[in-house]
Amino acid sequence: MKSGFTIRKYQSFFRLRFVMGLQYRAAALAGITTQFAWGFLAIMAFSAFYETDPAAFPMSFQDTVTYIWLQQAFLALFNTWMLENEIFDTISGGNIAYELCRPIRIYNMWIARSLANRFSRAVLRCLPILIVAFLVPAPYRMVLPPDVPTFLLFVLSAVLGTSVATAFCMIVYGLTFFTISPQGVRILFASLVDFLAGGIIPIPFMPDGVRRVMELLPFASMQNAPLRIFTGSLSAQETARMLGLQFFWLIALVLIGSSLCRVAERKACIQGG
Repeated sequence: MKSGFTIRKYQSFFRLRFVMGLQYRAAALAGITTQFAWGFLAIMAFSAFYETDPAAFPMSFQDTVTYIWLQQAFLALFNTWMLENEIFDTISGGNIAYELCRPIRIYNMWIARSLANRFSRAVLRCLPILIVAFLVPAPYRMVLPPDVPTFLLFVLSAVLGTSVATAFCMIVYGLTFFTISPQGVRILFASLVDFLAGGIIPIPFMPDGVRRVMELLPFASMQNAPLRIFTGSLSAQETARMLGLQFFWLIALVLIGSSLCRVAERKACIQGG
């Protein structure tokens, strides 16, 4: 009974944040416009490279197009730079004192809120982008996975990727307890992770040695894994390996983040006291 009551508390945080996120429709419209522009620009840039020698690239042009459209449609789920200013302000402004008085785990509350924030943004933005991606003329059109099992594996990988990205953001919040300003940590990780996760250049396009290292890092488990699985171009062994790494990094990042948050809670210094 106690466990169920505890879970309901965090479900309430999730539900409230999700409903709140659905209210920002104007921001979602602006984001959709930006993501359309960025998606088309990225596809046109890759198209110019593929015209020179299509066989020189590790992914087919159609897979690359699908990767880019999915990346734009589910940007809110997988990115780590869309952090919550409210949490940073709570830590740096001293309002964390009120949170510490609540009968809750701050880590659990923040992760519930962050997941709700991601899903609400994705709900508002993904459908228009996906519709257009399926309606544009070939070869710039997004294609469906080759079969239902591949799609189901994509859904599983997308859930894991979202969870890994959120768990990593919890570590960024935890590190903020030990800094004067969150801006340095935020800018550093936002720039670095976006590159290492394949947000700027898909990981398969990297040199082999760099690619092998990047695929082992937690950042590849955020968006590279689900987007590559969706295309259906991976073998069963490669798919299983990616899913295994996602499970591993999710557990590891949650343990690191929750431990960091416990230490931060004990050592928090509020208004010099």
